[in-house]
Amino acid sequence: MGSAKEISVKVIPANIARPFVKAHHYSGKVVNNSKLHFGAFLDGRLHGVMSFGPPMDKSKVLGLVVDANGNTAPWNDMLELNRMAFDDVLPKNSESRAIAVAVRLIRKYAPNIKWILSFADGTQCGDGTIYRASGFKLTDIRGNKNTARLPDGSVLHKMTLESNPTQKRADLGGVSYYDITGGRFDFSGFCKAMKADVLEGFQLRYIKIIDPKYHLSVPELPFSAIRDRGAGMYKGEKR
Repeated sequence: MGSAKEISVKVIPANIARPFVKAHHYSGKVVNNSKLHFGAFLDGRLHGVMSFGPPMDKSKVLGLVVDANGNTAPWNDMLELNRMAFDDVLPKNSESRAIAVAVRLIRKYAPNIKWILSFADGTQCGDGTIYRASGFKLTDIRGNKNTARLPDGSVLHKMTLESNPTQKRADLGGVSYYDITGGRFDFSGFCKAMKADVLEGFQLRYIKIIDPKYHLSVPELPFSAIRDRGAGMYKGEKR
């Protein structure tokens, strides 16, 4: 096995990225609004995918980063890293190496992008070790009760359901979120009706600023805050 420096990163089409994410991401799901996909290759084989796109509710996050005059970046000048899936073949430090290369490519070929947002799932996966190694800033640690495990073992997030509440979903037996809640945003009612268990944990928000003319409008948290909040998690295990 080679070193992380031997990994090549390049843009790949969605029809290659999506099956890989479904096979290797802990959720088994893709984010439908992902628009830009990078593949991480070693010896000509695909071993990792990073998917970027707009956040589900961009209006709530645009104000997190501003320029010297307090202005937010234009509407289409930020991205969310919303899926990162790697297999177990790549050597140590591969994820942070791949992110660094992807960011350089974005800076070169999409110079309008000012910053990148991502969230670490401290409920099911990890607390963002890879983001910290890649120069992302920790900006929020929030208790998370928005993830539920259905009786069949599948896991759904509140935002996934409420972003398209009228969609008929196979994982809900062919009905929609609104069919179950009576046309309301009612996650607790949904969980009760579906006999789903709410998974409690944390969600950690990370930001990578690409354009030096911009800066955080919210405080940067020290990484020690993760330990202080009891939010540490690695590969699905509390630490």
